[in-house]
Amino acid sequence: MQYKLFGNTGLRVSELALGTMTFGTDWGYGADYNDSKDIFDFYANADGNFIDTANLYTNGTSEKYVGEFIARDRDHFVLSTKYTLRDSNAEDRKRDPNYSGNHRKNLMRSVEASLKRLNTEFIDILWLHAWDFHTPIEEIMRGLNDLVTNGKVNYIGISDTPAWIVAEANTLAHFRGWNAFAGLQIEYSLVQRSAERDLLPMAKHFGMSVTNWSPLGGGVLSGKYLKNESGRLPLGSGKRTERNLSIAEVVVNVANAYGYSPSQVAIAFTRRNNINTIPIIGSRTLAQIEDCLGAAKIVLPEAAIIELESVSKIELGFPHEFLKSQNVKDIVLGVNEEKIIGR
Repeated sequence: MQYKLFGNTGLRVSELALGTMTFGTDWGYGADYNDSKDIFDFYANADGNFIDTANLYTNGTSEKYVGEFIARDRDHFVLSTKYTLRDSNAEDRKRDPNYSGNHRKNLMRSVEASLKRLNTEFIDILWLHAWDFHTPIEEIMRGLNDLVTNGKVNYIGISDTPAWIVAEANTLAHFRGWNAFAGLQIEYSLVQRSAERDLLPMAKHFGMSVTNWSPLGGGVLSGKYLKNESGRLPLGSGKRTERNLSIAEVVVNVANAYGYSPSQVAIAFTRRNNINTIPIIGSRTLAQIEDCLGAAKIVLPEAAIIELESVSKIELGFPHEFLKSQNVKDIVLGVNEEKIIGR
């Protein structure tokens, strides 16, 4: 496994991150303690150092397992966790209006609780998990900056948030001299390419790393549902659509043609060309993590990329389609686009 710099920082993270949402059986699926340890050890022995968890995952069990697994060499691992979502199933907490959200009170409470579960003094990367549409951006960025200043967090990232909000947050941080988001975590795969409209270009503009979750589309792109195998997605799921299964068929065909597994092809697609992504690889079995980590060793041929892009293409919509039309280019640029040397 090779390493990438995390956004506009000097932090080195492995090119595939280990997702640990499946560590623990509290949600009725996932890996028990021993299987979770085997998955973690295999990833670590493959030179993986980038661990992704969250306060909510398996009701806190994921953080507890991860904290125990990294304790033997805490400074080696890049530990990332998240705040926003509540981290307790207690009935009184479900009704507590301040036990979740992006605001400072929940931020500080959540981080302290995560530090205890993880049994560590600091978090390498803290992600805002999801935008709540109520908390002022300035309150969030100030609170996150205070955590970095206090040494409880080293870097910050943001997940599942509209591009314009992330852009405003990083611009505010720049002019205030605060720490800005170095990473963006989003869903991105062959069956979910809508991030190509605004989120990916925005991340590139700000020099942010993109950690994409569900690169296998909830397992659809592994091809198992084409064979009517069981999985987390029931029949009628929004991901087991005719379109997505058609994409999965092409993934399987490409995999067979080039000697890869379907999962490896799907993950490699999200790393194609100049897209600065670090796919989050989650698994419930040792065999799954072994298969998925093989994606780090392959580069898809251009012909395969073209075939996969064609079957999964999306419309970028307005204003993107409008601005790339030749008529608009002619009147905007004034000359042929080929005569303008880009940056």
